[in-house]
Amino acid sequence: MPDFSPAFERMIQNEGGYKLVNIPADRGGQTYAGIARNFHPNWPGWRYIDGNDLQNLDLSAQVRSFYRENFWDKISADKINSQLIAETIFDFGVNAGPVTAAKLAQIVVGAVPDGRIGPVTLEKINALDEMQFILKYALAKMARYAEICNKDRAQSKFLLGWLNRTLRGLA
Repeated sequence: MPDFSPAFERMIQNEGGYKLVNIPADRGGQTYAGIARNFHPNWPGWRYIDGNDLQNLDLSAQVRSFYRENFWDKISADKINSQLIAETIFDFGVNAGPVTAAKLAQIVVGAVPDGRIGPVTLEKINALDEMQFILKYALAKMARYAEICNKDRAQSKFLLGWLNRTLRGLA
Protein backbone atom coordinates (compact mmCIF):
# COMPACT_ATOMS: atom_id res chain seq x y z
CA MET A 1 0.00 0.00 0.00
CA PRO A 2 1.42 3.40 -0.96
CA ASP A 3 2.43 5.81 1.78
CA PHE A 4 0.90 9.31 1.70
CA SER A 5 3.81 10.99 3.53
CA PRO A 6 6.53 10.75 0.84
CA ALA A 7 3.95 11.54 -1.86
CA PHE A 8 2.91 14.63 0.08
CA GLU A 9 6.50 15.78 0.64
CA ARG A 10 7.31 15.48 -3.05
CA MET A 11 4.11 17.25 -4.08
CA ILE A 12 4.50 20.13 -1.61
CA GLN A 13 7.96 20.80 -3.09
CA ASN A 14 6.37 20.88 -6.55
CA GLU A 15 3.84 23.39 -5.21
CA GLY A 16 6.61 25.66 -3.89
CA GLY A 17 6.30 24.85 -0.21
CA TYR A 18 4.36 26.75 2.41
CA LYS A 19 4.16 30.11 0.66
CA LEU A 20 1.39 32.57 -0.05
CA VAL A 21 1.49 33.64 -3.70
CA ASN A 22 -0.69 35.39 -6.24
CA ILE A 23 0.52 34.88 -9.80
CA PRO A 24 -1.16 36.88 -12.58
CA ALA A 25 -3.15 34.70 -15.03
CA ASP A 26 -3.21 31.78 -12.57
CA ARG A 27 -6.82 30.62 -12.61
CA GLY A 28 -6.52 29.54 -8.99
CA GLY A 29 -5.84 33.09 -7.84
CA GLN A 30 -4.11 33.47 -4.52
CA THR A 31 -2.60 30.22 -3.28
CA TYR A 32 -1.09 28.98 -0.05
CA ALA A 33 0.99 25.79 -0.23
CA GLY A 34 -0.62 25.21 -3.61
CA ILE A 35 -4.18 25.49 -2.27
CA ALA A 36 -5.97 27.82 -4.67
CA ARG A 37 -8.41 30.24 -3.09
CA ASN A 38 -10.56 30.42 -6.25
CA PHE A 39 -11.02 26.63 -6.29
CA HIS A 40 -11.12 26.05 -2.53
CA PRO A 41 -12.54 29.23 -0.97
CA ASN A 42 -13.91 27.34 2.05
CA TRP A 43 -10.59 25.83 3.13
CA PRO A 44 -10.39 26.68 6.86
CA GLY A 45 -6.79 27.85 6.53
CA TRP A 46 -7.88 31.02 4.69
CA ARG A 47 -9.42 32.29 7.91
CA TYR A 48 -6.06 32.10 9.65
CA ILE A 49 -4.13 33.50 6.70
CA ASP A 50 -6.46 36.49 6.42
CA GLY A 51 -6.29 37.25 10.12
CA ASN A 52 -2.75 36.44 11.18
CA ASP A 53 0.92 37.06 10.56
CA LEU A 54 2.12 34.26 8.26
CA GLN A 55 5.56 34.30 9.86
CA ASN A 56 4.09 32.93 13.08
CA LEU A 57 1.46 30.68 11.54
CA ASP A 58 1.82 26.90 11.22
CA LEU A 59 -0.83 25.45 8.93
CA SER A 60 1.12 22.32 8.01
CA ALA A 61 -1.37 19.92 9.63
CA GLN A 62 -4.32 21.60 7.90
CA VAL A 63 -2.50 21.58 4.56
CA ARG A 64 -1.58 17.91 4.90
CA SER A 65 -5.15 16.96 5.86
CA PHE A 66 -6.56 18.99 2.96
CA TYR A 67 -4.40 17.20 0.39
CA ARG A 68 -5.05 13.77 1.84
CA GLU A 69 -8.83 14.22 1.87
CA ASN A 70 -9.28 16.14 -1.38
CA PHE A 71 -6.70 14.47 -3.58
CA TRP A 72 -5.04 11.30 -2.21
CA ASP A 73 -8.29 9.74 -1.05
CA LYS A 74 -10.21 10.89 -4.15
CA ILE A 75 -7.90 8.91 -6.43
CA SER A 76 -8.01 5.81 -4.19
CA ALA A 77 -4.24 6.02 -3.85
CA ASP A 78 -4.18 3.65 -0.87
CA LYS A 79 -5.51 0.89 -3.16
CA ILE A 80 -2.86 1.29 -5.85
CA ASN A 81 -0.06 -1.27 -5.52
CA SER A 82 2.76 1.00 -6.69
CA GLN A 83 4.03 3.95 -4.65
CA LEU A 84 5.32 5.63 -7.83
CA ILE A 85 2.04 5.27 -9.70
CA ALA A 86 0.07 6.58 -6.70
CA GLU A 87 2.45 9.53 -6.41
CA THR A 88 2.27 10.49 -10.07
CA ILE A 89 -1.54 10.37 -10.18
CA PHE A 90 -1.72 12.27 -6.88
CA ASP A 91 0.71 14.97 -8.01
CA PHE A 92 -1.12 15.47 -11.30
CA GLY A 93 -4.41 15.52 -9.40
CA VAL A 94 -3.13 18.41 -7.30
CA ASN A 95 -2.09 20.24 -10.45
CA ALA A 96 -5.09 19.46 -12.67
CA GLY A 97 -7.80 18.19 -10.34
CA PRO A 98 -8.45 14.64 -9.13
CA VAL A 99 -11.15 13.96 -11.74
CA THR A 100 -8.83 14.94 -14.59
CA ALA A 101 -5.99 12.90 -13.08
CA ALA A 102 -8.28 9.87 -12.74
CA LYS A 103 -9.58 10.23 -16.31
CA LEU A 104 -6.05 10.40 -17.67
CA ALA A 105 -5.07 7.29 -15.71
CA GLN A 106 -8.14 5.52 -17.04
CA ILE A 107 -7.26 6.44 -20.62
CA VAL A 108 -3.70 5.15 -20.11
CA VAL A 109 -4.92 1.77 -18.83
CA GLY A 110 -7.84 1.41 -21.23
CA ALA A 111 -10.66 1.88 -18.72
CA VAL A 112 -13.77 3.98 -19.22
CA PRO A 113 -12.71 7.56 -18.37
CA ASP A 114 -15.39 8.51 -15.85
CA GLY A 115 -13.04 10.33 -13.45
CA ARG A 116 -13.50 7.89 -10.56
CA ILE A 117 -10.87 5.31 -9.78
CA GLY A 118 -12.96 2.29 -8.81
CA PRO A 119 -12.34 -1.46 -8.78
CA VAL A 120 -12.08 -1.93 -12.56
CA THR A 121 -9.62 0.94 -12.98
CA LEU A 122 -7.62 -0.19 -9.95
CA GLU A 123 -7.35 -3.70 -11.36
CA LYS A 124 -6.06 -2.34 -14.66
CA ILE A 125 -3.61 0.08 -12.98
CA ASN A 126 -2.30 -2.65 -10.69
CA ALA A 127 -1.88 -5.09 -13.60
CA LEU A 128 0.23 -2.70 -15.69
CA ASP A 129 4.01 -2.56 -15.47
CA GLU A 130 4.97 0.36 -13.22
CA MET A 131 7.39 2.07 -15.61
CA GLN A 132 5.11 1.52 -18.57
CA PHE A 133 2.32 3.34 -16.72
CA ILE A 134 4.61 6.14 -15.50
CA LEU A 135 5.94 6.84 -19.01
CA LYS A 136 2.54 6.68 -20.73
CA TYR A 137 1.02 8.87 -18.03
CA ALA A 138 3.82 11.44 -18.40
CA LEU A 139 3.19 11.65 -22.14
CA ALA A 140 -0.55 12.00 -21.55
CA LYS A 141 0.06 14.80 -19.03
CA MET A 142 2.28 16.66 -21.50
CA ALA A 143 -0.40 16.36 -24.18
CA ARG A 144 -2.97 17.69 -21.70
CA TYR A 145 -0.79 20.69 -20.88
CA ALA A 146 -0.30 21.44 -24.59
CA GLU A 147 -4.07 21.24 -25.07
CA ILE A 148 -4.62 23.76 -22.25
CA CYS A 149 -2.13 26.18 -23.80
CA ASN A 150 -3.60 25.77 -27.28
CA LYS A 151 -7.05 26.66 -25.93
CA ASP A 152 -5.86 29.60 -23.83
CA ARG A 153 -2.57 31.25 -24.80
CA ALA A 154 -2.44 33.08 -21.44
CA GLN A 155 -1.73 29.70 -19.82
CA SER A 156 1.42 29.22 -21.95
CA LYS A 157 3.46 31.02 -19.30
CA PHE A 158 2.96 27.94 -17.09
CA LEU A 159 3.86 25.33 -19.72
CA LEU A 160 7.58 25.04 -18.94
CA GLY A 161 6.86 24.65 -15.22
CA TRP A 162 4.25 21.98 -15.91
CA LEU A 163 6.62 20.09 -18.22
CA ASN A 164 9.46 20.31 -15.69
CA ARG A 165 7.14 19.03 -12.96
CA THR A 166 6.24 16.06 -15.19
CA LEU A 167 9.88 15.33 -15.98
CA ARG A 168 10.89 15.51 -12.29
CA GLY A 169 8.33 12.77 -11.70
CA LEU A 170 10.31 10.52 -14.04
CA ALA A 171 13.59 10.93 -12.19
